Amino acid sequence: VIFLVVRILPGDPASMMLGATATQEEIASLQQDLGLDASLPQQYVIFMSEAARLDFGDSLWLRRPVLDSIGERIAATGRLAIAAVIIAVLISFPLGIIAALRQRSPVDYAVSVISLVGQSVPSFWLGIMLILIFARQLKWLPSSGSQTPQHLILPTITLALPLVGVLTRLVRSGLLEVMHEDYIRTARAKGISNRTVLTRHAMRNMLIPVVTVLGIQLGNLLGGAVIVETVFGWPGIGRLLVDAITKRDYPLVQASILFITTIFVLINLIVDLSYIYLDPRIRLR
Repeated sequence: VIFLVVRILPGDPASMMLGATATQEEIASLQQDLGLDASLPQQYVIFMSEAARLDFGDSLWLRRPVLDSIGERIAATGRLAIAAVIIAVLISFPLGIIAALRQRSPVDYAVSVISLVGQSVPSFWLGIMLILIFARQLKWLPSSGSQTPQHLILPTITLALPLVGVLTRLVRSGLLEVMHEDYIRTARAKGISNRTVLTRHAMRNMLIPVVTVLGIQLGNLLGGAVIVETVFGWPGIGRLLVDAITKRDYPLVQASILFITTIFVLINLIVDLSYIYLDPRIRLR
């Protein structure tokens, strides 16, 4: 599908590489060098045969192996995504637990409003506001780049805030559902402390939907941090993909999306396997 979609987009790689002053002969010669003069079925067969050997060719734009370019960028995106997930978990779990334990209290309503706002705020707007406040006005943090740990703060917050909203609501609703189960009432009837009931019984049983969404969101962060990386000039795979699409760099676009898809599938596999630990009733057959 990606092979066809990138070729439907208007614009020819050879024309874009040579510029507006290039002649038709020069464009045709470059297309032949790049293998773009072949028919789509022929190009597809070549692409699939090379992809089966994990050979995705050279970038038309960067003039270097595609996998080398992706390898350099995926580490930056990985740091950003993992930092965002860690911050989101550290914030959302306490907020969700507090809201569930104090249901229908002012604290519960405040947490619900905060999580709803966090889910609703567009990432590009939040990123620009953070740059204006903390980089331009207060001059506390850099607005772009990735040279120091300080460069990681603003894009991480921008990515983490929507995830905080999602996880907080999940933790709250999951705990409220679990706390009314019979085994929770039985544990309390045995005189077990509320802390033990919460940590050893309730938390573990409400983790499956939370872990599921967390895995999906982590996959989305790895492949969908395009806007945040563009706003903050972060040299990740999302920004690389945008540049590759703009340049009509077919090999780089195809390999980047295939790589992101593979990571997404592996993360979901790990999440599925974690169910065995979280719920002993689940077994591999």
